[in-house]
Amino acid sequence: MKLGYSLSSEEMHPTDMVRWGAQAEAAGFSGIAISDHFHPWTNRQGQSPFVWDVLGALCAVTHDLRLGTSVTCPTVRIHPAILAQAAATTQAMARGRFFFGVGSGEALNEHILGDRWPEVDVRLDMLREAVEVMRRLWTGEQVSHHGRHYTVENAQLYTLPDQPPPVIVSGFGPKAAQLAAEIGDGYFGTQPSSELLETYERAGGTGPKLALMKVCWGPDEQAARELAYELWPTIGISGELSQELPVPAHFEQATENVSVDDVADAISCGPDPAVHLASVRKYADAGYDEVFVQQIGPAQDEFFKFWTDEMSPEL
Repeated sequence: MKLGYSLSSEEMHPTDMVRWGAQAEAAGFSGIAISDHFHPWTNRQGQSPFVWDVLGALCAVTHDLRLGTSVTCPTVRIHPAILAQAAATTQAMARGRFFFGVGSGEALNEHILGDRWPEVDVRLDMLREAVEVMRRLWTGEQVSHHGRHYTVENAQLYTLPDQPPPVIVSGFGPKAAQLAAEIGDGYFGTQPSSELLETYERAGGTGPKLALMKVCWGPDEQAARELAYELWPTIGISGELSQELPVPAHFEQATENVSVDDVADAISCGPDPAVHLASVRKYADAGYDEVFVQQIGPAQDEFFKFWTDEMSPEL
């Protein structure tokens, strides 16, 4: 299993993300995944830069590292024809190193223009049509499309990569995992469970299986647990609630009963490499091909030293 590095747009300044992206390549990570948000999950996280600016800068400061979104919703906030152009330009700048992670999104980011936030089956149908539109545009031909959800007239992309970016589809339930098998070039998950991976494979999915994994390294375990809770109490939210709440304040209300232990039980915290290795092993045992590790908090430089000195020899 490959191990990549995850950049959190929700808690990182874009200039820092570019610097840390270059460090991730030097540290030997397999790739970079970057979240695509309009809002952070909570106000305490405090950031939310435009992902395509950051990706352009990452293309310039990295050379061999794979880059991708984790994930973009190409259905409501931004029309899929515009995202097709953004992804094509990024793939051209990255010289084929870009992968386009897509998903059905959250109200948190997608409701901002006053558009209706539809139920999940409609959102999945929109995602299916959006991927169709983008793939047609990546051929370089003039495209007119009059579909159930999207209209495109006389659109043609002129800046194209040698190969279109692979589309990696996220799935948090069986319907989404099945859709990933139907329309995707791979699957994106967040949990070290084999159940959805098996659903993806039974539905005919053959592409790579990617995942995100949060950790909170720190020299003091209790301090790391408390920092993880401060920045990511949303780890304690289960079910579909995270797709339905519209603003960060609502997520803060929804996590009032989440405890430090609830968050720390779900992710590895502290200085012990064995604890973090055990978390990595869960994803490997579940069947993932590549996992992108997100270090929670500002201590990214220290995390890279820990990863190089203590984790890499064990891995």
